[in-house]
Amino acid sequence: MKIGILSREPKSFSTQRLEEAAIARGHEAHVINTLRCYMNISSKHPSVHYQGQRLEGFDAIIPRIGASITFYGTAVVRQFEMMGVYTLNESVAISRSRDKLRALQLLSRHDIGLPTTGFANATDDITDLIQLVQGAPLVVKLLEGSQGRGVVLAETQQAAESVIDAFTGLKANILVQQYIPEAGGSDIRCFVVGDKVVAAMKRQAPEGEFRSNLHRGGHAEMIKITPEERKTAVRATRILGLNIAGVDILRSNQGPMVLEVNSSPGLEGIETTTHKDIAGTIIEFIEQHAKPNHSKTKGKG
Repeated sequence: MKIGILSREPKSFSTQRLEEAAIARGHEAHVINTLRCYMNISSKHPSVHYQGQRLEGFDAIIPRIGASITFYGTAVVRQFEMMGVYTLNESVAISRSRDKLRALQLLSRHDIGLPTTGFANATDDITDLIQLVQGAPLVVKLLEGSQGRGVVLAETQQAAESVIDAFTGLKANILVQQYIPEAGGSDIRCFVVGDKVVAAMKRQAPEGEFRSNLHRGGHAEMIKITPEERKTAVRATRILGLNIAGVDILRSNQGPMVLEVNSSPGLEGIETTTHKDIAGTIIEFIEQHAKPNHSKTKGKG
């Protein structure tokens, strides 16, 4: 098979592991800088061009679309779908996962456990908004944030009002979310491929920090998840229409609660922690499912 890896970072751990795994299984792998792609949008012969040449003959595309380029990145993925190329995660599903509010609404509709979440626009709604999520302490999140950026823990009512007022004053879109103290500054990253959780790790925030992201100094360890957590991770992935995802779950007194579903989950932390060949599992999944014109949306979304 000829597999394209859409990535702006050819030397990143995740990109290199996917390239190595594809080659190790006898495939041809090409790393393509997403932002250097340009498209011919026509009804009869849609195409993607790169470095002066038309990209042809690809059996599958693995999108590694960073949050900062979601708009252009999904347009490139959509173009490949229109060309009949199998995409590991489809453009519509990536867009759903990147819109945090939309993702939470979809998960809520299907009764997935979530921290109580509020969303508002006008500053005169602040007091009632705080009460909707059971008061302080609470978490304020920028909709466009990633890797723990733009996430603030407000421990008192006054602090919550000040943070929310500051963000809304900057015209930023925010979510206000219930704080789950029993999680103890930890969460669980479940790596889902198809209909299986192929690896899981517990991430623990450093002392004095509540964000458990490894990029922010958190540490990880292998963990055995419960059947309910496994089911929740797989269902959340399926609801958003993704084939692979990193599902972040909190352990709460009310059961597993989904924090986020990541459509371009990194491999370094979880492969290093669990010692599992997740890149190889992803390539194996592509081998089993990549067929021409096999995309559900075919670029329509």
